[in-house]
Amino acid sequence: MQLSVIIVNYNVRAFLENALVALVKAMHGLEGEIIVVDNASDDGSVEMVRQKFPGVTLIVNRKNIGFAAANNIALARSRGTYCLLINPDTLVQEDTLRTMIGFMEKNPDAGMAGCKILNPDGTLQLACRRSFPTPWVAFTKIAGLSALFPASRLFGRYNLTFRDPDLPCGVDAVSGSFMFVRRKAYEEVGGLDEQFFMYGEDLDWCYRFTQSGWRVVYVPATSIIHYKGESAKRSDIDEVRVFYQAMRIFARKHFAKGILFDLLISTGISLRQMVAFLARSGDQFKAAGLDFLLINIAFLCAERIWFGRFLALPHYAYPAILIVPWLVIAGVMYSSGCYTTRQYSGSRTASSVFLAFVLLSALTFFFKQYGFSRVMILLAGGMTVLLLPGWRVAARVIGRSPLHRRKSPFGRRTLIVGSAASGQEVLRKIRARVDDGYEVVGFIETDRKRVGEKVAGVEILGTIDNIGKIIEEFRASEVIFSTDLVAYTDILSVISRSRNRSVNYHLVPSSLEVIIGKTHIDELDDMPLVEIEYHINRPLNRIVKRAVDVAGSVAVLITIYPIIALERRMGNRLSENEQRVLRIPEVFRGRMSLVGPPEEMSDLSVLGKPGITGLVQVNYREDLSVEETEKYNVYYAKNQSFLLDIEILAKSLMLFMRR
Repeated sequence: MQLSVIIVNYNVRAFLENALVALVKAMHGLEGEIIVVDNASDDGSVEMVRQKFPGVTLIVNRKNIGFAAANNIALARSRGTYCLLINPDTLVQEDTLRTMIGFMEKNPDAGMAGCKILNPDGTLQLACRRSFPTPWVAFTKIAGLSALFPASRLFGRYNLTFRDPDLPCGVDAVSGSFMFVRRKAYEEVGGLDEQFFMYGEDLDWCYRFTQSGWRVVYVPATSIIHYKGESAKRSDIDEVRVFYQAMRIFARKHFAKGILFDLLISTGISLRQMVAFLARSGDQFKAAGLDFLLINIAFLCAERIWFGRFLALPHYAYPAILIVPWLVIAGVMYSSGCYTTRQYSGSRTASSVFLAFVLLSALTFFFKQYGFSRVMILLAGGMTVLLLPGWRVAARVIGRSPLHRRKSPFGRRTLIVGSAASGQEVLRKIRARVDDGYEVVGFIETDRKRVGEKVAGVEILGTIDNIGKIIEEFRASEVIFSTDLVAYTDILSVISRSRNRSVNYHLVPSSLEVIIGKTHIDELDDMPLVEIEYHINRPLNRIVKRAVDVAGSVAVLITIYPIIALERRMGNRLSENEQRVLRIPEVFRGRMSLVGPPEEMSDLSVLGKPGITGLVQVNYREDLSVEETEKYNVYYAKNQSFLLDIEILAKSLMLFMRR
């Protein structure tokens, strides 16, 4: 048999079908086989292959075991003289397979080859020819020098951008989306290293091929299209982190194992995450910048009005006057959600500014060297109360603020979770009330099989498993859940995985008795949208809660903890409450809280850190149902406060003393 084509698939049914159609055409006249390994897809990929491609060998895994492990299963079963490892989100030309076989037969020293890989827009996909990430090459990539100086031999080595992409050449590595391998070389080198779950396994394999004396070659005589990253989009994997972790594994395995390179990679991960954070938070930073400008304009105008001229105050005062008021106002506004969930709320901004100026007035009593004129503060406060809410209201009315760019000027970009009857009813009512400012950009489903379909003219964009990426990709600011379609546990799970503070989450309750959130309610005819907001996630609450945790854990560590630790060391049997006290050090370290949900619920981070005690723990009984447990946890997350925590701690202390 000439060729074995191996595809590892994960939830990209439509791409896989197109890839198989193209491969079947390209295989015409060749003696070969196609093997598809499915990594526990739930989008109908397996059923599609069985129905439409009965000649394809299908291997179905019960869980996602990763790219390397899945390919190794197929390699072990393959029979071809050559093996092609190709991604499902690719399209080959009719001549691709024949061209690669011809090249390999003419170059017996080539153990692996890759072709030219194009993006869907026809541009070259740089990863199709690469150098190994030695310390210098990795540094140029992480520092961005390879992107700034692509034509430089010194800086452009990572993707060999200084070379002509139309000329064949020997390379360190080719892309894992298309690796044409000689069986003899594979049997000598071995399979892919399974410690790489995703990314990096192709580099590692190429390195082992070259170390064994086989050439790795780039062949531009034929090309394919690669849509790139489609499987990752349909998962909750952080591609940047996984990519750099793979680079770290590769470096430790093949290069110096010192801390310098590890530090370099760790720095790279942090920098890339910072860039991603800044990109996601661009609107908030712009809004804060405009507020800074308007606040200082207000102070300067107040100075001009009251003193009759600008720069009338001592020069030493201006750094504090220009920065401190903005910090106080911005801090109060952020705590109130004016830079996140309620960025364009005029009333909330006005009340936040008023509260901030009350605090600023109080500060002048403690720092009398800056108390030049309370009338000036009053004037500046009055102007700021008008200016900051004013531009927000204007931006909302105009609908096309440059500080809050959206694809549509007509409303807040909205996702509806669930496309069944109740979800369509939400859509209908939203469309009937255009003045409410919701623009539905897509549905979110629980079933991947329906992704790509259109319901009432609106596309199903993804599932709740990858809703975070859908939110970012489509710049959605509103997510509406229907409680008829999604369980409360799933809703909490979605929110905990999508900790984007610029997104508002709403519920359409099946009954008006079901209230899971607080703040405002938008009426859509007779259908209320209840905004979800948990006190436990408010910045001020989190600060106070952490302070209580530190103070309380220190007190217990000094008093009760040593006694119980001694009892355990002596072999005495401890009660359940005494065993909980032994976990107090985890509270001090910040891994747990004094008050919170049970540890088995800690995967839902929207509920807070797991607690030594909590509503569930103080109300525990043998017949406590899952539903009751969930209600306790949701109630606590919604209503968490300093006083509630103290009350729970007091009840826990009483239970402890009784037992």
